[in-house]
Order: sequence, then C-alpha cells, then structure tokens
Amino acid sequence: MELSPQHPAGEELVALYDPADPAGRVTGSARRSRVRALNLPHAATGVLLRDGRGGVFVHRRTGTKDVAPGAHDCLAGGVVGAGERPDEAARRELAEELGVRAAQLRPVLRRWYRDEATHYLAHVYEAWWDGTPLVLQESEVAAGWWEPAQRLRERLADPARPFVADSRALLAAWPRWWHDPGRP
Repeated sequence: MELSPQHPAGEELVALYDPADPAGRVTGSARRSRVRALNLPHAATGVLLRDGRGGVFVHRRTGTKDVAPGAHDCLAGGVVGAGERPDEAARRELAEELGVRAAQLRPVLRRWYRDEATHYLAHVYEAWWDGTPLVLQESEVAAGWWEPAQRLRERLADPARPFVADSRALLAAWPRWWHDPGRP
C-alpha cells in the first residue's frame, strides 16, 4: 500500500481531477489546504463497512475535521493523494480510520459530488467486516457504533439528522443500498 506523498512542509498532496471527465483524468496535484480553500476538483473515497448481520458501521466525526466536523457518517474515507489510485486510497483510509486492513473492497459507485465546501469525484466501495477489533483513529473518529441498515436508511432519509451531506447524497445515488438487506 502506497501512502500519499507529502509536501516538503509535511502537508498532504492531493491529486486534482478534471471535472469535465466522468472517468476522472488526473490533471495535477495541490496541497490539501489549497484544495480546501479554493474548492478544487479532486477525488475522494468512501467505504461502507457492513458486519454481515445487517449492520453498518456509523461514526461521529471529530470536531477538528476540515469538512463537516462533528457530523455522523457511515463512509470511512478521504481524499486521493497525488500518485495514488482510488482503490489504494480507500484501503488506506479504511485502515487509518477504522483499523480494518484485510477487507475486500467492492466498487459500487463513481460520480461527481459538489457543494460549497467540496468538489470531488467520489469512489464509493462496500466492504465486509471480518470480526477483528476495530481501532478508531482518534484524530478523525470521535465515536463509532454498528447500526442496523434499515434504521440507518431511515436516518439518512431524514434531512434533520446530523449526517455528512456528501455521504447522504452518494448513498441516495446508489439504488441497491436502499433495497439491499445485506451481504450479496
């Protein structure tokens, strides 16, 4: 697994993508702070972790996150680093945030997402938890719990619930998620 390259000052370099290209052509890279400040088009990953008994792992983001601090999320993920493939980034983020290292990733969705805070080509995956203890990354995950998929679907459908907007929108664009009772 290749880690994201770091800028000489220690700041992560993020791959920039062409927003006119649905396939996601890389056009360069920029420091993470510049990507956030200018809302530059980049790529990011999200992994929905299922437990095989109908549950999905949900977490509350820390108050220090640069996007949606303190909100609930059901996708573990983050930006794709310069020189990194989306599947590598998804594996890296799943290991960093939840301590899951051996899960098989199944791609389920790729689409552009944009709002006032972020603009990225989303690569969404599904993975199955193997029962090894989760290790939550303290700097990014304040708390986590398993939630029945049906209850999570109801919470995501309620706009008053404190969920990360992009995860809610991406899952809304994945029709199988709304009907799927669990493992294929």
